[in-house]
Amino acid sequence: MEQNELFKSALGLEEPWEVEEVKFTEEDGRLDIKVRHKKGYEFCCENCNEKHTAHDTVEREWRHLNFFQYKTYIHAKVPRIKCPECGGIKNVKVPWARENSGFTLLFEAFVMELGRAMALSVLGKIVSENDTRLMRIIKHYVGKAREKKDMSLVKKVAIDETSKAKGHDYITVFIDLMERSVLFATEGKDNVTIKKFVEDLEAQGGKSEKIEQTCSDLSPAFQKGIRENLPNAELIFDRFHVMKLIVDALDKVRREETKGNPMLKGSRYAWLHNPETATEKQKAMLSQLTKQNLKTTKAYQIRLALRDIYELTDYDLAKKALKKWYFWATHSRIEPIIKAAKTIKKHWNGVLNFFTDRITNGIAEGINSIIQTIKRRARGYRNTDNFITMVYLVCGKLDFDLPSVLTHGK
Repeated sequence: MEQNELFKSALGLEEPWEVEEVKFTEEDGRLDIKVRHKKGYEFCCENCNEKHTAHDTVEREWRHLNFFQYKTYIHAKVPRIKCPECGGIKNVKVPWARENSGFTLLFEAFVMELGRAMALSVLGKIVSENDTRLMRIIKHYVGKAREKKDMSLVKKVAIDETSKAKGHDYITVFIDLMERSVLFATEGKDNVTIKKFVEDLEAQGGKSEKIEQTCSDLSPAFQKGIRENLPNAELIFDRFHVMKLIVDALDKVRREETKGNPMLKGSRYAWLHNPETATEKQKAMLSQLTKQNLKTTKAYQIRLALRDIYELTDYDLAKKALKKWYFWATHSRIEPIIKAAKTIKKHWNGVLNFFTDRITNGIAEGINSIIQTIKRRARGYRNTDNFITMVYLVCGKLDFDLPSVLTHGK
């Protein structure tokens, strides 16, 4: 096969486009492919479908996928047509790139695929492009995909917050528990975030009154936002955040008791781990410490008892067990534990609602774990908009309508 025909086939070009010239410059480490259209070819006007020959052309260049380790560029004189019916002069769309982009569709598809799995700084080194330009590609496709996302079937939503970097501002993420994907993310963690979600939901065909359940932490701001904006939603308090109340109380008890008991020094992670996940060293430490008459031991037992309640699958049994646990915790004479138990009592119905739909907690925690990975691999995000874009890219289950790099040409 002749060289030009080979590259035409590799690029997937069809009439009227053909490869005119291929130039490899070893010292510059680049391959340049010049593409042209057949003279006299008539192009359709996008508005009226009338056919016209080129009025003039504009020279353009696009970055393409590397040829082995060498940068590859496509060059073409893009025809412009003059349509008397519609008025004005318009560029003809080329099949290998979107309008106003300096990259081919296959290059952008490659960026979108790798962008899910690595930090942009790493991807930028792989493709030898500035990560700012790569983020522009991702934002374009994420924005277009979100515009056409159908949210009309959304009924169960989890709400979670996370910082964009250590010690920095927060974003609130809304998760579709049926589809197991991120629906919406926005800056902040107050009640206004719920209103913003509802506005986005209804712009995508969803209805606030169709939301049957929301799963979140015990944030008063979230509760206020849900009451005001999601009138039919049953509130479920997330298992992880309820358990965190007791875990934090246990750790406070340990810190206070350590001041008068040196044996507790260095034992923090032994108490915080579950028995089945503790190391041998931690198990040995607990075996010795739990024989002592310690407030920390009692707080630890209360924490494990609450964890066991969350393993129950029957609502009535869980309710009965939780009542007994509450009595025990509030009569423990351990102030941090009593305070945490009373906080749970204050949110009693929302805590118990978990046992009617146990699936919610695992999905939210799984997606949150992925979001934490996104943040870690970029070492945090100073730009909130970029962080949210990456959350959508990885967790949004969006349709980007891009060619497959792996199947192109097959």
